[in-house]
Amino acid sequence: MSRGTTLIELLLTLAIAGILAALAVSGASGLRDRLRVEEAAAAIAGAHTRARLLAVTERRVMVLTLAAGSLVLRAVESRADTVERWRAPGATATGVGVTGMPRTAGFAPSGVAFGFANGTYTLVRGSARKQVIVSRYGRVRVQ
Repeated sequence: MSRGTTLIELLLTLAIAGILAALAVSGASGLRDRLRVEEAAAAIAGAHTRARLLAVTERRVMVLTLAAGSLVLRAVESRADTVERWRAPGATATGVGVTGMPRTAGFAPSGVAFGFANGTYTLVRGSARKQVIVSRYGRVRVQ
């Protein structure tokens, strides 16, 4: 008796392996999309937290400018002068689409936000979607 495999058995095995590989790749792209959206949401929430904390610790007004391509935090030195304290890439740097930007928020030395009402940023990539909601007091919630 021969111990080899037939061509039909080999083709069936390759077909099953191909189907499993296709399922794994589609699942991995969905996971990648979710991770990128979560990363962008965390960056926006972190920028608000950083702005509030720096305003309190430095006892000066901080201005946070959120754009699709960049997040920039500036300290107000005088009425006409600001100094950049921090900069990070925005959501589009990771391929995430965002609505609700550009937006500027100020933070008083007490840590309270001013200059905008409630803000909602919607982040989308593929089938992944998150919302970052900022209250008029500067509190951040990610959904």
